[in-house]
Parts: sequence; C-alpha cells; structure tokens
Amino acid sequence: MARSTHHADYQLFLALLREAREQACLTQVELAARLGGTQTFVSKFERGERRIDLIEMIEISEAMGVPPEALLTKFLAERRKAHKVTSPAKKLSKKVLGK
Repeated sequence: MARSTHHADYQLFLALLREAREQACLTQVELAARLGGTQTFVSKFERGERRIDLIEMIEISEAMGVPPEALLTKFLAERRKAHKVTSPAKKLSKKVLGK
C-alpha cells in the first residue's frame, strides 16, 4: 500500500489536481480563498509536502468546480493505463465467463 507522497500513484493524483485547478483557471491563491486557507496550504499539497485525505480531496475538488467522482474516475483510468491493469469488472468477467 502506498503511503509516501513520493509514490508514483500519489504523484499522478497530485498532477491531476494541479491540472484540474489550472483548467478551472484558478490560481493557488484563488483556490486557497475558496477553501478558506492559504496559498501555502495549496502549494504544499500540490508539491506533495502535505498529504491530503479523502475529505480534503472532496473539498478541494468541489472548490474547483470539479465533481470529486470525475477526478477519481480520471485518476483510476490514468493509473490503470500506467500500470496496464484491467479493471476489476473485466478481471471478474474473464474469470467467471472464461473470456
């Protein structure tokens, strides 16, 4: 299980967060204001200096105007592509159906 902020999967997640912020045309200062925090807070989690939990991810995502499930779906798709992993549903259907 990945616990380090330096893990490739976590770095992918951070890149997607930054990308979402940039696509929402928000600066770190603007996002911080929406979150009621500081630009330093945003900078630290974007650089991986501070790990964010699930609740924070939801709050950050919603502050950017991005549905959290869309961000998670994109992360999972990119992660599977990077690891060349088939989805659990496909694995199960192959196992059950023999395909």
